[in-house]
Amino acid sequence: MKNQLTLEEIKELKDLRGIDLSGRDLTGIDFSGKDLTGANLKDAILIGANLAGAILIGVDLTRASLTRASLTGAILTDSILTDAILIGADLRGAILLGTDLTGANLTDAILTGADLTGAILIGAILIGADLRVANLRGADLTGAILTGAILTRAILTGAALPIQSKHSVSYKPNGMILIGCKTKSIEEWDKWFSGDEEYETSRNSEEFKKIYANYMAVKMYYLTLNS
Repeated sequence: MKNQLTLEEIKELKDLRGIDLSGRDLTGIDFSGKDLTGANLKDAILIGANLAGAILIGVDLTRASLTRASLTGAILTDSILTDAILIGADLRGAILLGTDLTGANLTDAILTGADLTGAILIGAILIGADLRVANLRGADLTGAILTGAILTRAILTGAALPIQSKHSVSYKPNGMILIGCKTKSIEEWDKWFSGDEEYETSRNSEEFKKIYANYMAVKMYYLTLNS
């Protein structure tokens, strides 16, 4: 049952473990150092929130809005952040072991020194993200967009990295595939690739071959997981 406490009452709570704050507007709230193990924060609005050092083990943050939130040193082991918005969020030194960040938007996020061992970043948007010295050992970045991301001294041992081409290719949970800025269904893309229409890349170019190969890889990955 969703917690109906007021924002002020929530701030005063000593025990936040397992609390249901799904869909609540918690903009700017200070949960720094708090234990929210097992909490439900699905669809919650946490824009600019302070979660530095918070314990967020097994927390459901599906589609949560964490734009510019501070999560420095936070523990997010086994948490769910699918389709979460973390634009400009500060996750320096955060622990994200096995965290599910499928489809999450981490544009310009700071992840320096973060531990993302075994994290799932399928289709995640990491444009301009700072991943210096981050541990991505065994992480799955299939279909992730890493344009402008900084990976200096990052540990990538055993990580599944996206195939690079002029236009990134990723899939959405609903099965739609995004190539560059264009989104189509698999059926629509198959029809387009079998035709002769061109966007900005010549079909006779080496770059077009890379885009097609990238598309086929992402398509087969999605179909295999959903068969």
